[in-house]
Amino acid sequence: MLILLAAIFTLHILGIILLLVATIDNAWWFTKDISTDIWARWILTNGVWNQTDLPTHSSYPHDYLQAVQASAVLACIFSIIGIFVFVAQLFTLEKGLRFTISGVFQLLACLCIMIAASIYTDIFHKDESNGWYGHSFILAWISFVLTFISSITYFVLRKKTA
Repeated sequence: MLILLAAIFTLHILGIILLLVATIDNAWWFTKDISTDIWARWILTNGVWNQTDLPTHSSYPHDYLQAVQASAVLACIFSIIGIFVFVAQLFTLEKGLRFTISGVFQLLACLCIMIAASIYTDIFHKDESNGWYGHSFILAWISFVLTFISSITYFVLRKKTA
């Protein structure tokens, strides 16, 4: 059982790391001379990357961008709270209640990052054919899967003894 708990802890930490990288890193959308994330845009000029603000025109709606930003940050917060709750529950709760709260926090993190990545996919860069999604966008979807697996594991594990 100790190996299972260590594997769950490692999966949870990996999910947190991927969520943080996906939220912070500047690689949600690329073209040959532009790199865009949910916070800013970098433009390659004379071999140097220069940070600029995100566009304000109608193809980049500010309300949706704020929803993506808030959802990504909330996913990180819920997942970090979930790991602390996981460790606390190991020592304080009895069998049957032990991992339920951790599972709820992971499920909330899963839903938040899914919302952020889904909105970004549906709203932004739909009409751009000369770009591609970057590694942060892909990591957001991978972290969605990892947090979902982690939350399901917590709900299944709550009935086990530890």
